[in-house]
Formats: sequence, structure tokens, C-alpha cells
Amino acid sequence: MTSADTFDCADVGLLSPVRAGSAAEAATGDLAFLQAMLDAEAALTRAQARLGLAPASAATAVTEAADASRYDLRDLAIRARCGGNPVIPLVAALRAAVGPTAAGHVHRGATSQDILDTAVMLVARRTLEIVLTDLDRSAEALAALADAHRDTPVSGRTLTQHAVPTTFGLKAAGWYTLVRDARHRLAAVLDGLPAQLGGAAGTLAAFAEQPGAASALELRTAFAEEVRLAERALPWHTLRTPVADLGGALAFTAGALGKIAADVLVMARTEIGEVQEASCGPSSAMPHKANPVAATLIAAAARQVPSLSAVLFGSLAAEDERPAGAWHAEWQTLREALRLTGGAARCATELAAGLRPDPVRMRANLDRIGQLIVSERVAIALAPYAGQAQARSLVTAAATESARTDASLTDLLRGLPELADVPEDIWRDLGDPAHYLGCAPALVDLALADTRQESP
Repeated sequence: MTSADTFDCADVGLLSPVRAGSAAEAATGDLAFLQAMLDAEAALTRAQARLGLAPASAATAVTEAADASRYDLRDLAIRARCGGNPVIPLVAALRAAVGPTAAGHVHRGATSQDILDTAVMLVARRTLEIVLTDLDRSAEALAALADAHRDTPVSGRTLTQHAVPTTFGLKAAGWYTLVRDARHRLAAVLDGLPAQLGGAAGTLAAFAEQPGAASALELRTAFAEEVRLAERALPWHTLRTPVADLGGALAFTAGALGKIAADVLVMARTEIGEVQEASCGPSSAMPHKANPVAATLIAAAARQVPSLSAVLFGSLAAEDERPAGAWHAEWQTLREALRLTGGAARCATELAAGLRPDPVRMRANLDRIGQLIVSERVAIALAPYAGQAQARSLVTAAATESARTDASLTDLLRGLPELADVPEDIWRDLGDPAHYLGCAPALVDLALADTRQESP
């Protein structure tokens, strides 16, 4: 029997194909987090050198040593158990790497949370830049779909049943709008991702006590500039707004993409067949299957990210000036939320660019219940001649008969004595779903015009 310790511990995404091999996965891997921590340490020493708090040679030495490939990830992970976070063993390894002259300027005045929080924000920034690019690509493809099918009739469905006609262009415009909404939220969060520098208890005391020190507040500004992150008024060791905001935006994005996937999964059903993915997936057992894999993977991510976000919001309730457990609960949770959302965004680009609508099948499905799908329109049109209540009653009764016998709804109605005064031209095209699209095409134009005025 094979023991667990003989297995390679690498997480390559075997159980998470939505993110396997994606750029977001690479940007959130252990090596990426280690590099971000090293980047934060190097930036701190450079910031101190800028203000005369460290020699330039120390900044150069730390920056040169801040190469993640030079360190043993597994060893750092195991040694992290002693202090509860990976920064402690990393600082020891970094000090050894730069030698005794520069070692005293590694991590000087900082606490582990300063470095790890900053690293998390760096990883988030690098990942969000990838996600935003993918969202832009998806939005472009969805806009083209909406424009091309602004007038293509399709069954509108409510509570799983045919309701009234809409257009496929309006559905695609809705998807497009959601993607743009997600982009706006992520971009706003990206702009505000902050550096963290507060020292042991958020007072900057150790920095303020350094001999000949410039203002500790100046150092905080210089550090934020070095890592290219925003600067918040207060250290946020237990003020976790940035993490909660990021979690909320990721949950919205995954959900927005999940809405697209949910619609595609319904419309791609064999018995509906209104859309098909460009590259469908095979079945291990059934040769005839062509599964909507991209939509499936997006849907899986959309079901996971909100629960991860809930953990991040729960970590807002962090005690004291530095928390035990709340901060630690964020690391893997946020990493997984970034990975899943990034993977879903990648799948969305493939889905949107290759989606194949079938207008013929859409029309056939519209006709499945005959003129019943425009019963609302018929009742409205007949109300001036029979009164609103009676018109609805007559249409309801005729609809029941039509469903039972497959007789035309308008044929059943036009012979009724109560409707004898209805002019012939009113009946013309009254039962055609394509003539009851409301403002759907115009709404498509409004959605595209509104968002195309914005720069990505």
C-alpha cells in the first residue's frame, strides 16, 4: 500500500480544471506568493535606503537576493509551522543569503503581517490584471453577439417555462452588461489595493526609533511607492476592508460569469439546442456526447467563490491590534478565490468567443406552444373591444383549449360573439412571436451604446 508521504505535494489543479494551466493559477502559486514576499522585503529595504535609513549597498544586496527560485519552498512551508506564517523562516533565509553586512537591514522594523499582507496585495494585483484582460475579451465577444442577434427572436423563460418572446441579442447584452459590471468592481478594488506597514502593533514604533530616521510616515509612503500599491491612512492589520472588498468583488465576478454559464447550460440542452459551445467536451462512456465544458467549469467556480468570500468577510471580526486565526484564515481562501475567478474568466473568453447560436432552433422552440407564448399580447389587443377583465378571461379559456387541442389561439378567439367587433387588421400577425419583442432590440442598442462610451 502506498503511503501518503510518497506522493508529490504539488497542487497542479487535478481537482480544479477551471484554473489548471491558467495564467491566474501561475500568478497565485506558492512560487508567486514567495516572490511577492521577497518583493515586499526588498522594497522595504529600498525605501529605507531612499530615506537614509539603510545603505544603498544593502538595498542592492536584498533586491538581488529576492529571487524566489533561490529558496526551497517546501522547506519554508514546513518551517512556517513553528511561527504560524512563512515570513519568519523566509526572513532567516533571506538574511543568510545577503550576508552579515546587509542582514541587519532585512525586515528591519517590520512585522510578519506587514510583509505577508503586502505580498497578498501584490499577488492580487498581478492576478486581477490578468482577470481584467480576460473580462475585456469576453465583453468584446458578447457585444458582437448582442449586436448580431439584436432582432433574433427567442423564447423568454420565467420559472423554467416559456413566458413571452425576447431576443437572443438582449440575453447577450445582459451577459455583456454583467461582465462590464464585474470589470468595474474589480478595477475599483485594484486601484485601492494597499501596502501594509505598521510594525508590531500598528504604531510604526520601531521605524520611528531608528537613529537619524526620517519620519516613519515618510517611510510608509516610500514603501507603498516601491511596491506600487496604495497607501491607507491607518495600518490595517485588523481593519480588513481591503481583503473583504476584494472578496466581494471576486464573488460578484464569479457570479456574473456564472449567470452566463447557467443560461448557456439551459440553452445547450439536447431538447433545447439553441446554442452550442465551439469546443465541446467528450464523455468517458458515451461517444455521442458533446458536453458544454466551459460553461460547466464556470458554473462550478461560481458555486465556490461566494462561500470563500464569506470566510474573508468573517475575518473582519479580528481582535486586538494583530489577530490570531482571522488573518491566517484569509491566505488560502483568498488564493483559491483568485484562482477560481481567474479560471472562470479564462473559460468565459473561450465560451463567449466560440458560442454558436442557432436561430432556426430558437424559432422552432418559440413555436412549440404555438400562439400561447403571445397570449399576453392577445389579451392586451382585445381589451379595447371586450374590456380588460373579459378579454383576459376569454384568452385564458381559449389558451386552455389551445393547449388541449393544438388549435390556434387566435382562431379560437376570432369566432367568439364577444369579439365580433374586432377589426380584421387587429388579428393580422397578432399570434406571431416575432411581432411581440417589445423594446428588446432598442434595449440592446442602449446597453451597447452605454458601455462602449467607457474606456476599458
